[in-house]
Amino acid sequence: MTAPTNPTNPTNPTAPTAPTGPTGPAAPTATTNPSTPAAPGSAAVRTDLPSVPVAIAELDLEHPDVLRRPGRGGVFTPEGRVLALVRDHGRPLGLAAGEPSADGAPGTAAGPYRALVDAVTRDLAPDDRPGPPVRTPADGPPLTVVVCTHDRTDLLPRSLDAVLAGTYRNTEVVVVDNAPSDRATETLCRQRYPDRVRYLYEPVPGLARARNRGLAVARGEICAFADDDLLIDPDWAAALVDGFRADPRAGCVTGLVLPAELDTRAQLALERYCGYAKGFTTRSWSLLDPSEDPLFPFATGRLGTGANMAFRTDLLRAIGGFDPATSTGTPARGGEDLLAFLQVLIAGHTVVYRPDALVWHPHRRSMEALSTQVFGFGVGFGAYLTAAVRHQPELLAALLARVPRGVRQTLRRGTPAGGRRDPLMAHLGRLELLGLLYGPLCYLRSVRRQRRADSAPRP
Repeated sequence: MTAPTNPTNPTNPTAPTAPTGPTGPAAPTATTNPSTPAAPGSAAVRTDLPSVPVAIAELDLEHPDVLRRPGRGGVFTPEGRVLALVRDHGRPLGLAAGEPSADGAPGTAAGPYRALVDAVTRDLAPDDRPGPPVRTPADGPPLTVVVCTHDRTDLLPRSLDAVLAGTYRNTEVVVVDNAPSDRATETLCRQRYPDRVRYLYEPVPGLARARNRGLAVARGEICAFADDDLLIDPDWAAALVDGFRADPRAGCVTGLVLPAELDTRAQLALERYCGYAKGFTTRSWSLLDPSEDPLFPFATGRLGTGANMAFRTDLLRAIGGFDPATSTGTPARGGEDLLAFLQVLIAGHTVVYRPDALVWHPHRRSMEALSTQVFGFGVGFGAYLTAAVRHQPELLAALLARVPRGVRQTLRRGTPAGGRRDPLMAHLGRLELLGLLYGPLCYLRSVRRQRRADSAPRP
């Protein structure tokens, strides 16, 4: 169900619960450079991403001498370099990389991780410091969280436990079991989460099908979607709801997706090429507001990702839900989230990005899986663009005018401004463009498959 960004950056190709890839320039961030060797106790402003594996951690300014595992997990002491999310009373400030200081004793003003804190906070103006954590009232609008899954009973409990333990209490959780090979997910939900999770079965493969199944039964005014393999922050749901409360025009709110681990070459390469993060600044987009992005509004992956998004339920139903032919788990390999973002904009609403709506995503670990994923990014984005024109043919002229720039940006993705093109990044760019060429054909194949599925008798 798929970082700096790109115009042809689409959705993830394989498992029905992988996130979609982001596209377009990232928002301003206060991050540091993990690829530059740093002396213990030092960190530098980020210009690139890690070139060697690093431990992923969280550090809050309330307790600057303590590192926690992602998702506000347990305290740990990593060996070697660290890439840490620095928070202020829970609110994300930015990423910093470095090594613990040998002479900074815990509990002192310096502290072993003081350099990580300084690397982020020195780049923040006083007005950029976030306020207190979101405190959405418990009696706020009802929220439905839909978690779609496919044969992942080993990972699903982690996501469900996190949602159920979140700080926003007015929440119902719906699990949609998409074309399962057995009844293991149903058994898990009924035995471990009786009366806490609604279990639904969707026999036709495809993430959009599963999401629409959950949308159809959602009772909440807001409907959020989360992948089944995420580490979900306790304040995630509260931040999404607050995004709607703060902007009456908001039809969709997306959130920050950070890597849960950077242990392998493939995971590091994905972050360099198209990591999911959109920055640490709240932003919004609307067709009523001028945009400096020449690819707007088509590069909707820059607005968020399907792994972390929420909609006003009535609006999402009004625009027809998710197009099942642009879906992970079908020949189109994805794009249903990108199309939904575009349709929200065209309907006259705003898409809001909230970095405090935070989840952590485990990237694919092998280079083979990464290559498949990036090719799928291209297929999914091509399918999304084809679907957009199919639904609204008047978009075609504006889309064609943006294609050359989009191709150029894809070929330069992962390369620093003025820097030499990395062979691996160039290879991934070519894979994505190849997938983009296949996208329209794959979408048409998917449309035919969906029609057959709709006419077939339901089990």
